[in-house]
Amino acid sequence: MTEALIPQAAETSDDATQAAFVPGQETERLSSADVEAAVHAIADRSRNAARRMARANRAWKDRGLRAVAAALLAHQSQILAANAQDVAAGRASGTSAALLDRLTLTSDRIRALAAALENLANLPDPVGNVVRGQTLPNGLRLRQINVPMGVVAAIYEARPNVTVDIAGLGLKSGNAVILRGGSAAAATNSALVTVLREALESAGLPADAVQSVDQFGREGANALMRARGRVDVLIPRGGRELIQSVVTNAKVPVIETGEGNVHIFLDSSANEDMAVDILLNAKTQRPSVCNTVETLLVHSDSTVLPAVAAALRSAGVTLHVDDRIRAALPATVASVPATEEDWATEYMDLDLAVAMVDSLDDAVKHIRTWSTGHTEAILTNDLANAERFIAEVDSAAVIVNASTRFTDGGELGLGAEVGISTQKLHARGPMGLTELTTTKWIVQGEGQIRG
Repeated sequence: MTEALIPQAAETSDDATQAAFVPGQETERLSSADVEAAVHAIADRSRNAARRMARANRAWKDRGLRAVAAALLAHQSQILAANAQDVAAGRASGTSAALLDRLTLTSDRIRALAAALENLANLPDPVGNVVRGQTLPNGLRLRQINVPMGVVAAIYEARPNVTVDIAGLGLKSGNAVILRGGSAAAATNSALVTVLREALESAGLPADAVQSVDQFGREGANALMRARGRVDVLIPRGGRELIQSVVTNAKVPVIETGEGNVHIFLDSSANEDMAVDILLNAKTQRPSVCNTVETLLVHSDSTVLPAVAAALRSAGVTLHVDDRIRAALPATVASVPATEEDWATEYMDLDLAVAMVDSLDDAVKHIRTWSTGHTEAILTNDLANAERFIAEVDSAAVIVNASTRFTDGGELGLGAEVGISTQKLHARGPMGLTELTTTKWIVQGEGQIRG
């Protein structure tokens, strides 16, 4: 369950003025004012680190990324031991299987994190990229270039992989990051932040380019949200409650990442084999993530519903169906009645809402009513319907004849992602390196004055 971001006493380190999170420190209760002062000190150290990061060239940053990747592998046993503590605590407290999956790190997942960092090192550096430029008639030379945001903060839930993703993206894009990873992953994030900071120092980069406010609990998150002028942008990543709390309460600029109430429309012309393969992948490959399909819309003329439904049930998916779907299903395919709430639910588990529609227009209408603007897909062999779906569906990602699981920074060639933005200002969709930069105008002249 998402922690409410409300002012209350927080568990913090012994010295409230310390900028760096020292894992394993004894904690004590501090006043809100003391926590705010400590978080401001962290942010100020991040600002200093960000100035150094902005001067780092690509070779220097890539060396840092590779040092972090190597450190993750070298300290794998410590990280996994810390993660086992968090997973055991989560299991004891009744955390759902889907959330435990997000929380869990394995050797394979750590290797994947290290590989993603190596991939980031191979990507072009966005800093200094010329967005546009020209020479004016008066001889002034203009360039608009990408520059780092500065101090990027992130508040997220039980996803320790996000700690590494955001740190890596921040490093490559020349930013400093401040992390609040939530109590459910406290031991894992503590171990990861220690590894990250030591690796940065070993590469000659400032350790304070990666800091955490986890030691200050919920009040630390609140102080981070209020740190206007010290934090350049805040990115929440998690469930609806967390995201809306940050959007509503933050005084710093926020890039809203949205929950994934993801839809697939099964058009009447869709091929059965393709439909089965895509639906199984989109629902069952990793049901706990935001690009997993949550609602299937089936055209009333489609003949592939029985095969798709049977395959999903065989994979353990519970089908929440409307009356028309129930009537169309074979008696051997079990289902439960859908309620109005199902159309709005991001299950993040092996559950799928299924509705029947009579046309593409009806499918688009349903999506407009219930979508969170994350990802929608159409399965069709009708080019005209595909083009209409692309034009009329207003989400961050629209997919034709492929799994919704491709809405992911790594899969789309961005190296990793800090989140998937469902808003329309500055960034939309998977946020990679370029989305963690802003722009600066460079004007060069030879004594020109304005007449």
